[in-house]
Amino acid sequence: MTGKITFGILGLGVGALGVVLPLLPAFPFLMLAAFCFGKSSEKLDRWFKGTKLYKNNLETYVKGQGMTWKAKIRVMVTVTLLMLFGFLIMFQKSLYIPCAILGAVWLFHILYFCFGVKNHVVKDKPVK
Repeated sequence: MTGKITFGILGLGVGALGVVLPLLPAFPFLMLAAFCFGKSSEKLDRWFKGTKLYKNNLETYVKGQGMTWKAKIRVMVTVTLLMLFGFLIMFQKSLYIPCAILGAVWLFHILYFCFGVKNHVVKDKPVK
């Protein structure tokens, strides 16, 4: 149980950094935190699901409603930049087969987020 709480806190911390730092993806780390908190304690699970970080990044995806295009683009750009960094290092060292594999993974990632993840449309609240 303490291992799940530790990984949840770690995922939450790195996920929070990912919201601020453009090269660090928040989504997978927040998913880790949600999973770990959900399995470790009902109280932690309720607390995490009440945070703005969860509501802005994961809530609609976890409910099966998909992600907004803004969130999808943020994830795709972040992962693309990180993969590009690895690709350039491998290409510089003439590692062409790993470059091709990384390119295929990148392509799958883009296709998945464009066509595999539902689009969540945010409805505007009426002005009073």
